[in-house]
Amino acid sequence: MGGESTTRTVPRGGGTNKGPVGSRTGQRLSGLAVALGLVLFLGGFVWGAVVYRPYTVPTSSMTPTIDAGDRVLAQRIDGTDVRRGDVVVFKDTTWANAPMVKRVVAVGGDTVACCQEGKLKVNGKVVDEPYLSDGTPAEFSDFPAVTVPEGRLFLLGDERDNSVDSTAHLTDAAGGTVSRGAVDARVDAVVWPVNGMLERPTGFEALGGLSSPGPLRTVVALVIAGAGLILVGAAYGPFAKRAAAARVRTGTGPTGAR
Repeated sequence: MGGESTTRTVPRGGGTNKGPVGSRTGQRLSGLAVALGLVLFLGGFVWGAVVYRPYTVPTSSMTPTIDAGDRVLAQRIDGTDVRRGDVVVFKDTTWANAPMVKRVVAVGGDTVACCQEGKLKVNGKVVDEPYLSDGTPAEFSDFPAVTVPEGRLFLLGDERDNSVDSTAHLTDAAGGTVSRGAVDARVDAVVWPVNGMLERPTGFEALGGLSSPGPLRTVVALVIAGAGLILVGAAYGPFAKRAAAARVRTGTGPTGAR
């Protein structure tokens, strides 16, 4: 009985390894990728929520640029930042008791009139408006020259025959103009359906500087980059595990003690 000996067999695989799969460097890099991805992803969403407001456009007055029912993202701005050609969201109780979306065609000090050969005229210059439907005149009924008071805006819908805009309020005390302070935001893009960023109103360049696009492209890039890093970092563990299993099957991986 004292001569008996006990032997223990070591599994061929060197024992069960329940620790993390892959090199320590790979694990650290994957963790860093996930952490950085979360920062970019969440940071992009927070930035977008601070800078932009979503709106649903209820009417077709901005067709074909924006159709009825489209969802848009509008950058929060101060009314002093509005430029000619901007599509803005504003609220003027003399027009309606709800936010409205129109295009600014003239600002304080401008003289706007229509039409010359079917085109809008601002400060004596004919304005090309490529955002109108093909063959559509700038206005279906001429209106006399209006000099916009300082601090106010003259706005039109892109669907000129179906828009309650400044031309419908010419007899008001403000001559159809709206205060800059009534502007809440500037439309940057149509997000549903996904039509993307609004085209630049190049016809107004000769009258002065245009507004710069908002940071929407950067925000979207941050969100996409963050999501990509999260996926890559999270995929490292399963990928390393499969690679280790493949090495064992082919006999190229480390073997257990015998």
